[in-house]
Amino acid sequence: MVTDVNINPGYRSRVHPQKFALWLSFASIIMMFAALTSAYIVKQASGNWLEFALPSEFIFSTIAIIGSSICLHVSLKAFKNRNRAIHKYGLIAAFILGTAFVVLQYFGWNTLFSFGVDLKGNASGSFFYLITGLHAVHVLGGIAALCVALYHTFSLPFNVTARRVHRYELVVQYWHFVDILWLYLLIFLVFVK
Repeated sequence: MVTDVNINPGYRSRVHPQKFALWLSFASIIMMFAALTSAYIVKQASGNWLEFALPSEFIFSTIAIIGSSICLHVSLKAFKNRNRAIHKYGLIAAFILGTAFVVLQYFGWNTLFSFGVDLKGNASGSFFYLITGLHAVHVLGGIAALCVALYHTFSLPFNVTARRVHRYELVVQYWHFVDILWLYLLIFLVFVK
């Protein structure tokens, strides 16, 4: 079991600079999406707003990203406990479900487009594509991080070190963040009519 306990009594617990930078990026992403959702509400109040139901692909994509987050969490715990098989399978499952999220989002956008909700017709469609598209870009960044984690898992010897745990925790925290962000956006897009 890997722990971050330092026996030195004069040691002050500090946040790792990389973790702090990650949290700062979370703050900036939250501010960006808060601005977008605020603009959504303001534009919606001005009238001429097309209301539409979300296609079922967005519900399935939500299940996929939640499942992916759970698998990644299980994988991290298994890595810390030196359980190589569960670590690998959890990471692979997280990657597959994360990719499925983006694919299902794409299918959902196609379904909306076939219903006549496009980027040019009404501001509601434009806002929807912008908000969900920007989130998908952040998920693609997380998928890139998962690819690096997969590369390390399958190319490096299975050795649980504090450095590797730290790197993996950064990936997991980012992934949980985009998961929670999607849940907020989905609730917002469903209930703010």
